[in-house]
Amino acid sequence: MPLDKYRAKRDFTKTPEPKGAPRPTKARQRLFCVQKHLASHLHYDFRLEHGGVLLSWAVPKGPSLDPTVRRLAMHVEDHPLEYGTFEGVIPEGYGAGIVLLWDEGSWEPEVDDVDAALKKGDLKFRLNGYKLKGSWVLVRTRGADGRSWLLIKHRDEWAGPVDVTEFAQSVKSGGDFADILAGDRPDVWTSNRPARGGEAGALLERIIEQALALKTERTTRNEEPKRPARTAKATPRAAAKATATPRKKTAPSPSKRRAPATKRQRD
Repeated sequence: MPLDKYRAKRDFTKTPEPKGAPRPTKARQRLFCVQKHLASHLHYDFRLEHGGVLLSWAVPKGPSLDPTVRRLAMHVEDHPLEYGTFEGVIPEGYGAGIVLLWDEGSWEPEVDDVDAALKKGDLKFRLNGYKLKGSWVLVRTRGADGRSWLLIKHRDEWAGPVDVTEFAQSVKSGGDFADILAGDRPDVWTSNRPARGGEAGALLERIIEQALALKTERTTRNEEPKRPARTAKATPRAAAKATATPRKKTAPSPSKRRAPATKRQRD
């Protein structure tokens, strides 16, 4: 089954990731997404919808808009289509860390047969996302049991010397890693952090500190006492109105009472 490897690596009683199921690709635009994932190492998960699942590659340094730069992309297990909108905190187990939806949109192949192109190891396609657009190619290299690919930008109007990974905000929430963690449990990894030492460990340390500060700020803001309701100024007229004896209601005279409607009148 297409998602067997994906499910075998995860305990869905502990991870918020979707379990999902393969679904046939309907006659509509195909989904693509890129998720920035801070786990034991920082990387970007590049995903293309095909055959009812998301074909997936882990790109350690993230995509580049420079056609002269070739980014390593390691082919990993297929993911369910529901994963295309996933963003959150994976508390433990496989992939423990923070997932940010870095880009999303649609893609279209620039080849007649996607399966044949994948088998050959040369998939050309166009992206239409928020951050990634234009023509790209995934090329398989030798070694690594066929898992090693290169993600390369073609020369077009969307190529250039811009470091697109500097645009770090989520296209789903507008936040960053700290915002996502603050919305969950910033202290989830007090004893068993997914990244220790190195750049990833230092980055996670900063993010946890920022998330704890954000969480404290939001909690304090929510616990601030509300201002008392504004009262009307005391005036002689208002005082007289407040102390006035309420009028006693009197029953209307029989002549003014409305008679119940007859069936004919009601009809």
